[in-house]
Amino acid sequence: MTTINPIETRPLKPLFFSYLFPAMIGMLLMSVNILVDGIFVSHGVGPTALAGVNIAVPIFSILLSISLWIGMGGATLFSISLGEGNKKRAHQLFTLAFTTMIVVVLTLVLILLLNLKEVSYIFGASDATYPYVQEYLHVILIFGVFYTIENLLKYFFIRNDGNPKLAMMGLITTSVLNIILNYIFIFVLDYGVTGCALATALSTIIGMSVLCLHFFRKQSELKFVRKFFSIADLKKIFAIGLPSFIVEASVAVMVILYNVTFLHYLGSNGVTAYAMVNYIHTVLLTVFLGIGMALQPLVSYHHGARLIERLTALLKIGIATALIMGLSTAIIATLFPSQLIALFGDSTFEIRNIATQGFVHFAIGYVFLGINMVFAEFFQSIEKIRLATTIMLLRSIILFIPALVVLPKLLGPQAIWWTFPVAEGITALLILIFMKRKPHTIFSEASSLKAL
Repeated sequence: MTTINPIETRPLKPLFFSYLFPAMIGMLLMSVNILVDGIFVSHGVGPTALAGVNIAVPIFSILLSISLWIGMGGATLFSISLGEGNKKRAHQLFTLAFTTMIVVVLTLVLILLLNLKEVSYIFGASDATYPYVQEYLHVILIFGVFYTIENLLKYFFIRNDGNPKLAMMGLITTSVLNIILNYIFIFVLDYGVTGCALATALSTIIGMSVLCLHFFRKQSELKFVRKFFSIADLKKIFAIGLPSFIVEASVAVMVILYNVTFLHYLGSNGVTAYAMVNYIHTVLLTVFLGIGMALQPLVSYHHGARLIERLTALLKIGIATALIMGLSTAIIATLFPSQLIALFGDSTFEIRNIATQGFVHFAIGYVFLGINMVFAEFFQSIEKIRLATTIMLLRSIILFIPALVVLPKLLGPQAIWWTFPVAEGITALLILIFMKRKPHTIFSEASSLKAL
């Protein structure tokens, strides 16, 4: 007798929101960790240190990009296998993804630590900010493997294994401890930027320990097995996870390019102003990533079970949620930019003015960001990797870089802020055109499989 998984029969809206709220809260808390670092450093160490930490922040994007690459690829295949009823293959895929990520991260961390000064200047450090960049990067890299293990578990496998609440609890633990330890290390022990990095690292390790409680759950399908290695599966993991890697890797590239561009046109004041906006953007970006992460396990499972009508409905729910979130975020950012920038304490009038005026223009991009992220995550979850990869490359590289180069040359330094909304807006327009011309393309493969 075949047991039907409740995912296949539960009403879609309640099902989606049962995954959405833990995912969004979890992603929000993760980004709050980075935001807290910026707020504590700006108040406890100073604006130059804040700029230094912001220059180092792409290291999180690099480490997270690896977690997303391997995690999204592995978790998608994991959920599809569960949807197909193949638990043995699900166990093998989990073990393969976990082992691969540790090997890749340890290799990368070793390379970066051996070339720390060069890496710091590539990130955009100057002679003034280098000491702070070096302090922060050194600690984060040493503990980098724990950060990626936590990401792999909380964003993918624990959620895909039907335990989104524990994933959220792990994030809450990390976030609360990060705030407490930041205060102790910076304001009580006066450890400066090193203290900020230590707070992030130690809170991450404890949060990861909370997540490991899932392995003691009776119904857990996260099991390590001895025979797991497969070149074919490894290729699939990297292929399916590629768009997620592009999302986060491009964040690191975009931050570095923004830092270099602002330094060129507006000097150190421009870099500090962008640091303030970027901390807020980091929080908002992860909220939109949370929508995609809520969709992924549901879409992958329904794809594996060939439930096409429910897949279509899930896409519509995701788009509506992203559009509402995007419009709300843009309106709030437009109405209260000075209040948001004020979170980062005292700075010169010029810096506050650059950041406040710039954020009003920058925030328009959120109207389109959510839609782009949902479509990319959806295509990725049904194994249409070329479509997902194309979306991510358009918004982060193909359209972004030319806009960043051309806009300030034609319209002046203020136009740097328009790069984000222009790239996201054109990407959304191209998706709309594609969907109108080929509305049935997305489900053609799944439909044919259902017919068989």
